[in-house]
Amino acid sequence: MAKGYLPLIGCFVLVILLLGGCVERQLAVKTIPDGALVTLNDEEIGPSPVTTSFNWYGDYNVRISKDGYETLKTHRRLERPTHDKFPWDFVAQFLNPKRIVDKYEWTFELKEKQQLDTEALIDSAKKLRESL
Repeated sequence: MAKGYLPLIGCFVLVILLLGGCVERQLAVKTIPDGALVTLNDEEIGPSPVTTSFNWYGDYNVRISKDGYETLKTHRRLERPTHDKFPWDFVAQFLNPKRIVDKYEWTFELKEKQQLDTEALIDSAKKLRESL
């Protein structure tokens, strides 16, 4: 009698795997001003504002650059939500029929480059040399 249930259980597992929901992860990066080149973990993702998908949570090295502005190098961390932790990750990805979208947004403000006054710099260097 137990052998008769085996195909039924197999079909049930197959249906669960085929009809399960999915988790989509998106990260939007905005900058002030717009149009800065955004790089995550040494991979250029494009000019801001830009949205990209990602597969893993954790630390990201962020580099943002734009002509006329200081290049920003920093890191940010994406924390896993509860539905992506064991055992809820199985429920969210296979048993939940709905699509889950994790959206994150980072905003960075760039500082304008300071123009160097070359004459003042040369005068400062001469004074330093004379004091030695």
